[in-house]
Amino acid sequence: MADSEKNLHKDIISQLHNFAAVGDADKIKALLSHSPSLINAAADNGWTALMYGARNGHLEVVQILLEKGCDRSIINKSRQTALDIAKFWGYKHIADLLANVKGGHMPNFLSNEVKKYENYFGLTLLDRRSDKRTDSRWLSKKQSHPTTVYILFSNLSPLVTLDGRKESSQEPQVKLCRLYHKDVEQYMNQTEEGTLIFLGIELQFQIDLLAACNGRVLQEDEEDELVAWFALSIDSASAEKFKQKHENCYFLHPPTPALLQLPEKEAGVVAQARSVLAWHSRYRFCPTCGSATKIEEGGYKKTCLKEDCPSLQGVHNTSYPRVDPVVIMQVIHPDGNHCLLGETIEDAVRREVEEEAGVKVGHVQYVSCQPWPMPSSLMIGCLAVAMSTEIKVDKNEIEEAHWFSREEVVEVLIKGNQHSFFLPPSQAIAHQLIKHWIGMNANL
Repeated sequence: MADSEKNLHKDIISQLHNFAAVGDADKIKALLSHSPSLINAAADNGWTALMYGARNGHLEVVQILLEKGCDRSIINKSRQTALDIAKFWGYKHIADLLANVKGGHMPNFLSNEVKKYENYFGLTLLDRRSDKRTDSRWLSKKQSHPTTVYILFSNLSPLVTLDGRKESSQEPQVKLCRLYHKDVEQYMNQTEEGTLIFLGIELQFQIDLLAACNGRVLQEDEEDELVAWFALSIDSASAEKFKQKHENCYFLHPPTPALLQLPEKEAGVVAQARSVLAWHSRYRFCPTCGSATKIEEGGYKKTCLKEDCPSLQGVHNTSYPRVDPVVIMQVIHPDGNHCLLGETIEDAVRREVEEEAGVKVGHVQYVSCQPWPMPSSLMIGCLAVAMSTEIKVDKNEIEEAHWFSREEVVEVLIKGNQHSFFLPPSQAIAHQLIKHWIGMNANL
């Protein structure tokens, strides 16, 4: 093939890939009708039209290419199939389609369930129903309702039990102790340290009830059927008495890594409750005048008790729960095939990476965030592309940092921490950032 023909061929492949990337199904059909042999043509990076369609979430493009007989088992230079790409970028509908095609490929380090940046502590069982926080009559009624669920805390540690029915393991599963009004009634207004927080409505029950009512807005008597959840914090003395009466329960401590043992959706409930309870334990007085405060709106607002406090004048400057933003980043080598493994937590990605690892960073991209109830932080996960590669570790900030190749990291993900380095646990956003990087094309 002459150079001119090669260039033309390359241009046509580039057009096909561009159509797939932007989701232009009609142009893909037209191009393949004239040149059907291009369907599996790969670019220099090993990517095919199917991969580009999967990467950008274009279901119709993927369907057309599959119908025309494309080879979905092709692996690019980053060792990814189209299914791998769809899963990492969170396109569940496309991943399901690709996985259901005969001969589906599923990497061992990926779970069967496709998620779109659903980090540990970020999932929940509840609809928070903030509209109910100002309805004191409804809240009071729910507190004594027989189906209402209470989760108990002492010193910010949740009360848990062991469930021996954990699947695929001989070890029992740590789960929240779900209590009821009769179990906690005597502790609710017993001490000054006791704090009650409305957490929300049981989500699945709410969905089921709406479905039974054909999706219409629930009436007041129907809303009474909704299962409410509250968090109750009690003092240490009350906690000891409670444990003596409930020998199968204990308070989960210390917070890390103990809280990482909880089922994902229960962990999200604990994150919500623990963050708000931590705020109450640390901020007991009015930030304006220092007077005592009262708790309102189901535990999500504090109002000063001093009548002439400036915070009560005009627009009420009441006190609300705080969240401390924290940045954590995955630093990518300029060649796209190595990543810097280290742990950095601060409010400026470029400055912190350079100060702590000695690496200059250029482009920074937000990926996802994770609530982190230790006591109340929001981990902001980013990717950062390095502009230099020499590492100079600040031992006061991080213990060690090295560049690791994509192949090395993938091997640890597949085989586990059996090598000279360890990856963060799967519940940590740092782990998810690493998986996200592996799912990216090194050339993007």
